[in-house]
Amino acid sequence: MITLGQLITTNKELEAMVRETPSTGVVDPIASVIKSSVTLAEPVETKLELANKLFQDSTFPHALKVAQGKRLPAPLIVDLDPTTFCDLACPECISMRVLHNGQFSQARLVQLAEELAAAHVHGVILIGGGEPLMHKAIGKVIETLHRAGVKVGMVTNGTLINRYMDAMATQMSWIRVSMDAATQETYDKFRPSGRAYSVFPHIIENMRQLAQRKVGTLGYSFLLMQRRDTAGVVTDSNYNEVFAAGKLARDIGCDYFEIKAMFDDGHYIVDQSKHDIALVEEQLQALHEIETDNFKLLASSTWTALKNSAQRTQPKTYQRCRIAELRTTLTPTGVYTCAYHRGNPKARLGDVQKFTLTDMWAKADTSIINPAIDCGFHCARHDSNLVLESLPDNSEGIMLHPDYDPFI
Repeated sequence: MITLGQLITTNKELEAMVRETPSTGVVDPIASVIKSSVTLAEPVETKLELANKLFQDSTFPHALKVAQGKRLPAPLIVDLDPTTFCDLACPECISMRVLHNGQFSQARLVQLAEELAAAHVHGVILIGGGEPLMHKAIGKVIETLHRAGVKVGMVTNGTLINRYMDAMATQMSWIRVSMDAATQETYDKFRPSGRAYSVFPHIIENMRQLAQRKVGTLGYSFLLMQRRDTAGVVTDSNYNEVFAAGKLARDIGCDYFEIKAMFDDGHYIVDQSKHDIALVEEQLQALHEIETDNFKLLASSTWTALKNSAQRTQPKTYQRCRIAELRTTLTPTGVYTCAYHRGNPKARLGDVQKFTLTDMWAKADTSIINPAIDCGFHCARHDSNLVLESLPDNSEGIMLHPDYDPFI
C-alpha cells in the first residue's frame, strides 16, 4: 500500500501542487492522495501509517481545526508516564536522564485517568520514562479508561505482565513489549535487571500466556543495538538475532515484530556500515517469508531512513508542530510537547500534578517548539505535520474513512 509519506515528500512540493489546481476544476490534491493511497486494513498493518490515520471520521474534524490554527479543549492522544521508576538497568536507555525521579501518587493517577476520560481523549498510551506496570494503581487506571471507552495501549518491558494479566488481556487495544533480543545471553547484555537470575524466560512466558488470551494486538519490539570499544570495533551486537527474534515472536503468538534503528540520546539515527545494514536486511527478507495473516513484520521510519542512506538529520521547513496540539506527553515531572522532548525544559507545557488536565491544557502553548530548529532528528510524525500544514480551509472533496485506529 502506498502511503502519504511516500507520496508527499516535502511541504514545498505539496504547496506547489495546491497552487497548480485553484481554478481548473481538478480535485483537490489532498483528496486525490487520500482516495488513491488509503485502503482500510487490519490495525497491525496500519500501525505505522500515521499520516493516513488523520483522515478517519472521528479524527479529521479535530485535525482540520488544528490545521486552521485553532486550539482543542484537550489532546486526542496522550502518552502517559505513570512513573519514572524501572526494574531494568539498560545501559543504552534513551530515557536515562529522566529515570528514578518520582511518580504520580496512586490517587492522582486514578484521578488523572478520570480527567482524561471526561475530556474525551481518544486514546492513552501507558509508557515511560519508567516501566508503567511498576505503578501500583496501573490496574485501576486501565479499568477506568477502558470503562469510559478510551482506547488504551502500552509499551512495557514485560516483566510484570503476569500481575495484570486479566486487565491487559481484556481491556487493552495493544501492548508492545521491548525485547531487543532473541536469546537470554543477548537480552541480559543489553537489558540487565540486577536480579540474581535472568528475566528473559519469564517475559517470554508472560507474552506467551498473554497471546493466548488477548483481545488486542501484541507486539515484539526489537531495537538494533551495538557497542564499540575506543577503537570503534564492535564488542556487543544484537544485529545477528533479528530473524531468530522475529521467529520467536511469531511462535509465542505475537501479532507483529517491529524493528527500529539505533539512535543516540538526542534521537538522531546512528550510522551503520553497509555490511551491518545488509545483514539485517537479509534477515528481514527471511522474516517476510514466514509472515502470515496473523503475524506481520513492521519496520519503523528510522530503519527505513537508515537503509535508504538518508541523512542523519531530517530538515523541516515548518515552524510549528501541529501534532503537538493533537498528541502530548504527561509525566510526573511535567507535560511535554511529545515523547521526543520528554524532560526538555524548553518543551514543557505545564504540570498536571498542580492543575487539572483541562486547566493545564487551556494555558499550554503548544507552539513553543520550532521543528525547523528543535527537531533535527527523524520524527515519526513528520509526514503528519506536512499533511496538516497543507490541508485546505475546509473538508470539501476530501474522502474520509471509518475509524480503525485512533493512535495518530
